[in-house]
Amino acid sequence: MRQHTVIDSPYGPLTLVAEDGVLCGLYMTDQRHRPAEETFGEHDETPFGEAIDQLTAYFSGELKEFTLELRLNGTPFQRTVWDQLRRIPYGETRSYGELAGALGNPSASRAVGLANGKNPIGIIVPCHRVIGASGSLTGYGGGLERKQRLLDFERGEALF
Repeated sequence: MRQHTVIDSPYGPLTLVAEDGVLCGLYMTDQRHRPAEETFGEHDETPFGEAIDQLTAYFSGELKEFTLELRLNGTPFQRTVWDQLRRIPYGETRSYGELAGALGNPSASRAVGLANGKNPIGIIVPCHRVIGASGSLTGYGGGLERKQRLLDFERGEALF
């Protein structure tokens, strides 16, 4: 059974989705690869207390690492990439090539980029921390402006 709620954030409304009480989605407004609304289930805030608390602490600068149980629905390769994303420390970045190398396949940077773009739990699974080999901002489902703002926030260079 799926349920969802919408919360406010410094980056606009965030839709949280749970499957059987476990967080399986966090989507921004106008996000690329955002599933259809009808797949989110009934509106119910019940399963989201801990997620909301941790997101609130993150946005206030008090939380650097999320400890939520997640249900990452995707292919085995996508889940491996998403696991690598969770290993990128707060305030740091990695290139697509570095992630591919960490997976043991340095030539898989494009595949890593595609998996990164399909990340269903933005912010908590920090796909915004992945950049191009030259250090440039490249692709972000929530938009490059949001990506820059998230990176600046984590580096302590900007407040909302």
